Amino acid sequence: MNGTQDPHARPVVRLDAVSRLYGGPKNRVTALDNVSISLKRGTFTAVMGPSGSGKSTFLHCAAGLDRPTSGAVHLDGVDLGLLREKALTKFRRERIGFVFQAFNLLPALSVVDNVTLPLRLAGKRPNKAVVDEVLEQVGLSGKRRSRPGELSGGQQQRVAIARALVTQPAVIFGDEPTGALDTRPAAEVLMLVRQSVDVVGQTVVMVTHDPVAASYADRVVFLADGRLTGVVDRPTVEQVTEQLQKLGTWGDPFGIQRTGHEVRR
Repeated sequence: MNGTQDPHARPVVRLDAVSRLYGGPKNRVTALDNVSISLKRGTFTAVMGPSGSGKSTFLHCAAGLDRPTSGAVHLDGVDLGLLREKALTKFRRERIGFVFQAFNLLPALSVVDNVTLPLRLAGKRPNKAVVDEVLEQVGLSGKRRSRPGELSGGQQQRVAIARALVTQPAVIFGDEPTGALDTRPAAEVLMLVRQSVDVVGQTVVMVTHDPVAASYADRVVFLADGRLTGVVDRPTVEQVTEQLQKLGTWGDPFGIQRTGHEVRR
């Protein structure tokens, strides 16, 4: 043996004792508190917890959008803490895909131009075969020349997913990707994400409030007060809801969490 580790056996995302603090000594907030976790390649992980639990901070640190106060983040074998800002931006563009609740499409561009935008911004010429394959994968081959305003919400999110897939990233991070969608298009988007994991081996990490969305994942990770509090493998809606109820933040059987200013489904 030469001691070389198979890159496919190596965790694609690894957080080692990551903490993220905000504010000064008098108003310090600990958003993440000594979090360590490894996520395998070709898996779908959902991240859940009450408002203020650290979900978004977890995603931002894991994706290199924010730097931890202490600890280390490795993504696709690279220690993100060793990268300067310019190199980190290039790494995110090439190796990470993002899908947010807001579709973030440019209204003046066609579907195909929105999908290939990350490649063009990176100075790369889109590979037509790859673009065609991705559009086929998300069911939008017949909408290549359509503008976002001519598409439904579910179709627009499919464009956003295709845009994330086209760079063939090591991992896709989703932040409430179905939060703005009704039940049926949300289910279609989640099935599409699930298929990208099962068929092409994509790695997906998704923050969500919704137990139904989480049930599509291989694994659900729960956060509370910035700490990891539990993990459920092969989750069901009932298991996820029960775990959230144990955290004392989930009392609505219809999967709706009410905070002071919003209702999230």
